[in-house]
Amino acid sequence: MRRVTFRRPRLPRTRRGQRRLVQAVMAGCVLALLPATWMYVAADDRLRTAADVPRTDVAVVFGAGLWDGEPSPYLAHRLDAAASLYRAGRVEVVLVTGDNSREDYDEPDAMRVYLTRHGVPDGRIVSDYAGFDTWDSCVRAKKIFGVDEAVLISQGFHIRRAVALCQAAGVESYGVGVDAVHDATWYYGGARETLAAGKAALDAVFRPDPRFLGPREPGVERALATAE
Repeated sequence: MRRVTFRRPRLPRTRRGQRRLVQAVMAGCVLALLPATWMYVAADDRLRTAADVPRTDVAVVFGAGLWDGEPSPYLAHRLDAAASLYRAGRVEVVLVTGDNSREDYDEPDAMRVYLTRHGVPDGRIVSDYAGFDTWDSCVRAKKIFGVDEAVLISQGFHIRRAVALCQAAGVESYGVGVDAVHDATWYYGGARETLAAGKAALDAVFRPDPRFLGPREPGVERALATAE
């Protein structure tokens, strides 16, 4: 069998070549950081705590996985924050948005059940079954459910991207980042956000349609009518 050999990349030998290499590396780093910078700037004055977030009709809770059909600990923290805001009279309706792409996996219904156990009436919960990613959830909140303003609830490592994308989708947004244990999932989420910032910037610029758009749904409007 013929042995395969790999050549090491040759570094430029001239000062001019070395200078160009350094400039290329620096330019690459800047370009890589631009989406994350945009994300931070877009969301910087939109972050609040549960205690000082403005009163808003709708809270949006993004899915974060299920464990044996129940909300994962990260998702449970988000739902706890939403329930607290509802009980405090800071929001009237909770829009739960998540993945229901398979018959045996239903984030929105699991989120609904959890919220009703924690004091949110079923009639004040609206389900978005096609929130396959953050951009899809934001666009559908605006175009399908008619949400113009919302409090977004997620972990701190995700909330800036959520706010930046919902702002880009036309939803006036405030973000509440909930506490989370700094475990392996937290570190993974933080690292993932650096990569996800690039896609988020492209979504904000090109504004693609969600994977599934569908017809307009009056769920939020009806839920708000019951609150009056």
